[in-house]
Amino acid sequence: MSTLEERIAKLEYYHSLLLQMIDREKKPFYYLIMQAGLTKEEVDETLKLCETLSEEYEKQKAEGLIVFTPLLTHFAGMLHPKLPLEQTIDALLKQQMFVPLMTEFQQLLQKLDEL
Repeated sequence: MSTLEERIAKLEYYHSLLLQMIDREKKPFYYLIMQAGLTKEEVDETLKLCETLSEEYEKQKAEGLIVFTPLLTHFAGMLHPKLPLEQTIDALLKQQMFVPLMTEFQQLLQKLDEL
């Protein structure tokens, strides 16, 4: 039977192989989280954050609000530090996750870049 260290080394090697196999164009968010080495709990927290902010976005939009900068600020502040903000937003959008919210965030970032 192999030692725990050997088993971990094998899993790390398989992880690196799987990372190379992931199509970055089709699953960019999954690639990003694997590359960052996030745990299941950290990914779950990120997805819960997105769900909560998506619900808040829809609520605010229904109330007639047109400025969503505070939601972007909240997202940026709560996003796991290993996940770059713009890259995460782009990856979620490309993977068709939280599309209305991420589209709004992407537009806000573009406006901020123009300033």
